[in-house]
Amino acid sequence: MPIPKRFIAGAICPRCAAMDKVRTWEQNGIRYRDCVACDFFEQLPIEVPATHGELETRVNRTRKEQEKSDIQTVRILDPKG
Repeated sequence: MPIPKRFIAGAICPRCAAMDKVRTWEQNGIRYRDCVACDFFEQLPIEVPATHGELETRVNRTRKEQEKSDIQTVRILDPKG
């Protein structure tokens, strides 16, 4: 059974600069991409994010972690009152 290859919409080939000619696929834990307009080919290891894909925000941090950070709350004042 052939591995499905998908085109990346809006992607520009790093070698020939053709748009919408780059496709990608995964096989045996390796991500591949190539260009159908030139001979560009690249393989990349598939990395598993350490946070399981969830971005760190104030919502998923504890109160203590929030207080340690350099982030400060901004209070907007009404100039009329």
